[in-house]
Amino acid sequence: MNRLALGTVQFGLPYGVANKIGKVSLPESKAMLEFAKNNGVDMIDTAISYGDSEQSLGVLGTDSFRLVTKLPGMPENQIDIDAWVDLQLRESFLRLGVDNIYGLLFHGTNQLLSQNGSKLYEAILKFKENGMVKKLGVSIYSPKELESIIPHYNFDLIQAPFNLIDRRLSSSGWLKRLKDMNVEIHTRSVFLQGLLLMKQKDIPYKFSAWNEIWLKWHSWLIGQEHSAIEACLAFPLSFPEIDRVVVGSESLSQLTQIVQALDNLSVQNLPYLKSDDEKLINPVNWEAL
Repeated sequence: MNRLALGTVQFGLPYGVANKIGKVSLPESKAMLEFAKNNGVDMIDTAISYGDSEQSLGVLGTDSFRLVTKLPGMPENQIDIDAWVDLQLRESFLRLGVDNIYGLLFHGTNQLLSQNGSKLYEAILKFKENGMVKKLGVSIYSPKELESIIPHYNFDLIQAPFNLIDRRLSSSGWLKRLKDMNVEIHTRSVFLQGLLLMKQKDIPYKFSAWNEIWLKWHSWLIGQEHSAIEACLAFPLSFPEIDRVVVGSESLSQLTQIVQALDNLSVQNLPYLKSDDEKLINPVNWEAL
């Protein structure tokens, strides 16, 4: 087993600023799952809102993997919360072809901060209590979101962005705090949706406000025997507190490069690219650039 988890948003949607292929075909998805299984990747990250990702996974079979999925936002006018949660999860399990999963995450903290947050949490908790879900957690965009939910809810698992540019999980102190609380930590956005893997000339113009970062990064890469993939993976995997690094891929070829990079992670003197500018580090804001 290694510490990677295979993110499968691309199995259901054409996702990512660097995506040139679009949604991954079913035969390619099958080859990727087979490769992952044969190379020690034993966890899959998906979500109910990732198009038909769950359905594709169910068709292909996931017996060799631990599954983590995410609950979408609940409609505001929902009256019977228990019934809505029950329907969402039972349909999710049906699509995935399973009767239990490793992790269930709220897809955002706004779900928990809403008027019905505590009722929603209680409804989800029942699935953990009856053994259908092993770990209950939440996916966050910023560590400061934790300040408003950790005092009120107990979580087994937190998923957060973390990469060479977005270092907030560590710099905020939350990485250590979560580990001290015995919370499992999964990080995503290791390649910042592919921006960190693009050639400098191919980075979209709308990201030119951060040219200093790109110049520093690509200047560093020129003098290295390590690839961009190796450097990007070496950063989060150097933190023992991080249990899993979720990696997305558009093809078997890309996934092969990512897994092979695990053999060469002794990267020295990684460049300091840190930025707290949410216009850059939170992809939700990219459409407005």
